[in-house]
Amino acid sequence: MKFLVDMPVSPQLAKWLNEKGHDAVHASDIGLYKTKDKDILNEARKHERIIITADLDFPQLLTISRSKDPGIILFRGGNYNEQEMLDLLKRVLDNIKEEKISNSIVVVDKYRIRRCPLPIE
Repeated sequence: MKFLVDMPVSPQLAKWLNEKGHDAVHASDIGLYKTKDKDILNEARKHERIIITADLDFPQLLTISRSKDPGIILFRGGNYNEQEMLDLLKRVLDNIKEEKISNSIVVVDKYRIRRCPLPIE
């Protein structure tokens, strides 16, 4: 899978994903560290990447636009350290098929994972 790891998320997640055979970039590594969310969405679409973020604006933008992509993995419910995020991301990848992640908003917190297919009506 291809991922774009957003600024609120540790670059270590991108490194871990690459070690696991995925294609992952962190926003800071590709010059997107001060980029508007709308432009990050467009960059992810352009390169068919799933966004990993803790920014609540992304689901809102997708809902307003009724867009069917890109997929988003959204960490909610508090501040997570790197290990907690890695553990939660492992749960997502182990439990949701790639084709479901790429066209959904996957909301992750410490206790559950929810998937909302796109577009959101």
